Amino acid sequence: MKSPAKPSPSFEDALEKLETLVANMESGEISLAEMIEQFEEGNRLLSVCAQRLQHAEQRIEVLKQSRGDVSVEILDREES
Repeated sequence: MKSPAKPSPSFEDALEKLETLVANMESGEISLAEMIEQFEEGNRLLSVCAQRLQHAEQRIEVLKQSRGDVSVEILDREES
């Protein structure tokens, strides 16, 4: 029987874990076997981050298209 798949972490959680893995690998204090495991986990987390970003970009495009011909302009206000 298959074990249930654990849910994917949020973008923020995945990024935080990825940063921790990079720091561990850069420390030089882990074995080669541990480094390979962490590298594999890092690749998985990188994929999660990329998917989350792609989904966010798609949602932004949908929102931009749904606003129709409305133009949004950012004004740079200087205070005197």
